[in-house]
Amino acid sequence: MLPAAGGRSPEAGYSAAVVTDEPMLPDYRGACVSRVVPALLRGGGVAEPWMAPSLADATQVLLLVVDGLGWEQFLEHRPELPCLAQGEGGAITSVVPTTTATALTSITTGKTPAEHGVLGYRLGLDAEDVAGPGPRRRPVLNVLHWSAGSGDMRSRLPARTLQPNEPFGRPGVPVVTRSEFAPTGFTAVHLGGARLAGWRMPSTLVVEARRLLHQGAPFVYAYYDGVDKVAHEHGLGEHYRAELRAVDRLVSDLVESLPPGAALVITSDHGQVEVKGTPLLPGADVMDLTELLSGEGRFRWLHARPGSADDLLKAAEQAYGEDAWVRSREQVVDEGWFGGPLSQTFSDRLGDVAVVARRAVAFLDPADPGESSLVARHGSLTSAEMLVPFLAFTNS
Repeated sequence: MLPAAGGRSPEAGYSAAVVTDEPMLPDYRGACVSRVVPALLRGGGVAEPWMAPSLADATQVLLLVVDGLGWEQFLEHRPELPCLAQGEGGAITSVVPTTTATALTSITTGKTPAEHGVLGYRLGLDAEDVAGPGPRRRPVLNVLHWSAGSGDMRSRLPARTLQPNEPFGRPGVPVVTRSEFAPTGFTAVHLGGARLAGWRMPSTLVVEARRLLHQGAPFVYAYYDGVDKVAHEHGLGEHYRAELRAVDRLVSDLVESLPPGAALVITSDHGQVEVKGTPLLPGADVMDLTELLSGEGRFRWLHARPGSADDLLKAAEQAYGEDAWVRSREQVVDEGWFGGPLSQTFSDRLGDVAVVARRAVAFLDPADPGESSLVARHGSLTSAEMLVPFLAFTNS
């Protein structure tokens, strides 16, 4: 198991200027977000050694995923989190890449990215896999928006075409999430078949979760996205600290709502890094060899022009080697970044060269300019992005 709560000093600085020698890979066989739901759904006698022992006696579990709350940020801001700081547990790893589309799908399906195929925020797709009229050039799917360019892809790309596993392993699991997310393609991918209860304000999240527990639901999944949104827009300063205090009140309300014998589990999909300066644009030496880009700013895929993959890898290493881990697609897969071998269909969703930020930088895709305004980001394999909390509260 990774460090327990309180295992590092809250005065230590994290998440701003991250530089590490080697990427932190997920613990896919141990303390990883992809193993949380299968273990909790097994009910009493939880066998995972990294889980809080008190969960073994829980008769009901409410799992709250707080988007964007990394372990290192949690430790740094413990004074803003008096309720969360009382949780039993420690740090676990996210998946690769450390991005919402991939990590939430791993949480809800209990599968590694290699198994579910949602391998990033923006994926290159085979044009032949997309139904309907339109140009036959290769589309890049924005998984969260379920769009390619300006086009809505819900009618052209069914969710099960992208991600074949049933969330939670069975239909009808109660889920408390934002009401406006219900009709989206990404909800169909990672929550398809669930019984959705919508919320528009955090107070409603508490009411809906409490209602489901008191109706006897053995397992309830809830999702809160405020921390991630505030970090993207404002960074990890004053606004972020205010949002953490609001989240702590939300958690306190949920703890008070637990029926006897029930447990609240808190985890997240990824942490955050505050990126300094203007995102880096790919230089001409790289773009001359690149057909298109996918991924996101801290985990950018370069898709080589035909016959240029080796030259592109060398050019990217020369241009970005000080700021990023630069790997070929084959290296990423062989090193186990996605948790196992990839089918040809899944492998084709990736570029030829991965540029994965190791410093506090981001690599801009000119075709996705909206990303340039983000202050705090994620996606890479630094500890600030990879480590997330796993904390339990019980009403015994």
